[in-house]
Amino acid sequence: MDDVATWSALRLAGAIRSREISSRELLKLYLDRIHRLNIDVNAVVTLDEERASAAAGEADAATARGDSIGPLHGLPVTIKDAIETAGLRSTGGAEALSQHVPTADAPAVAQLKAAGAIVFGKTNLPEWSRDVQTYNDLFGTTNNPWDPTLVPGGSSGGAAAAVACGFTSFELGTDIGGSVRIPAHCCGVFGLKPSFGLVSQRGYLDHAAGGTTDVDINVFGPMARSAADLDVLLDVLAGPAPEAAVAWRVALPEPRGTSLADYRIGVWFDEPGQGAIESSYSAVLTDVVAKLADAGARIEPAHPPVDFTDQVALFFRLVGAAISPGLPAELAEVTAGSHLDWLQRDRERAWLRSVWSKWFETYDILLCPVSPTPAFPHQQEGDLLERQMIIEGSPRPYIDHSAWAGLIGVVGLPSAVPPIGRTAAGLPVGMQVVAPYLRDRDAIRIAALIAEIAGGYEPPPGF
Repeated sequence: MDDVATWSALRLAGAIRSREISSRELLKLYLDRIHRLNIDVNAVVTLDEERASAAAGEADAATARGDSIGPLHGLPVTIKDAIETAGLRSTGGAEALSQHVPTADAPAVAQLKAAGAIVFGKTNLPEWSRDVQTYNDLFGTTNNPWDPTLVPGGSSGGAAAAVACGFTSFELGTDIGGSVRIPAHCCGVFGLKPSFGLVSQRGYLDHAAGGTTDVDINVFGPMARSAADLDVLLDVLAGPAPEAAVAWRVALPEPRGTSLADYRIGVWFDEPGQGAIESSYSAVLTDVVAKLADAGARIEPAHPPVDFTDQVALFFRLVGAAISPGLPAELAEVTAGSHLDWLQRDRERAWLRSVWSKWFETYDILLCPVSPTPAFPHQQEGDLLERQMIIEGSPRPYIDHSAWAGLIGVVGLPSAVPPIGRTAAGLPVGMQVVAPYLRDRDAIRIAALIAEIAGGYEPPPGF
């Protein structure tokens, strides 16, 4: 029965509806796997077995009665530990919140529960979600399930590893600088960074007093084992902030097309002066483009007329201000800058958004890398600004792991990441599928088509 654990969320939900499997059986399967296999990965850090078992029993009783049920009915799930979950320790990966047990769910968690999901655990992350790998003093290091000497990505690294390992039906992560997209890429699962503002991010624990306001650039996004799962989860999660729900509704447009031939696709894999993409990852990207062209895609090298370096620099300046509340006071003042600084940068961003919007009048989708490398070795010495990585023999700043993700995140665009195959060393890799603002369904549609031709989810060896 172990293979059931790695079915897609949609397939699992159908099996529960048809009584092929019960919610309690699925929960037991996930808990058994976590108790057996989590020790080598350290993806799941907190469990709520008793309450989850009771909720699963109630879900099974509802199924037996023939009650009307939601699309996620009876699905046991874990949630990134940066997201407040009622009655369940939620720490942000920080000692300061080691005993924090929220009394209310983050709105996104409440929406998942209202659709039938049963939260039974929390997954690991770096402290305050501020790294592209996953470790902290509370829970230790999370390893990549494909190779424990490598990172699972960050900051939603525990979430991606849990999905890859078949420890959960799906996951909810957060992404301010690639924190859904980079782990999806490193662990071989699907991830979606929704359009900025599309999913409520209240309840986000990025500092000790966090969770009550929205954070610039940040989004909550689903992680799963199929693109179809992302589509259903987007339906559940998309909506206004709670205080706006009395008046506002979300009605996302349907995808523009059904096949690759319906889309004009630009490719941006290289940026002179920014250093190379690691060769084994580059080879997979190139191979995918060839396969898409053979399958009838209208695909060509093209990207918006923006300066990569300038746009990424703007991302780092704005993200520095966004994370400053969680920094020591003297560092926070330097990182955040003045309000006038932020307003000037926001004007720059508004201009960039208009450039991207104009480009998307001609093209429907942009494909670009997630990060310069596949999953990389654990590197915990020094801080983010001191570390370096070596790509093709040349040193690069460690923070460049977030450059391609930040390029897209700073202008608020949706980006889906499908698994697109494996490198010569056997590591899974992904690709960003970027669509116009609020065209999230197009990003998911193309991600699904790419995965059909050139990849898709596979369980890591041993899972």
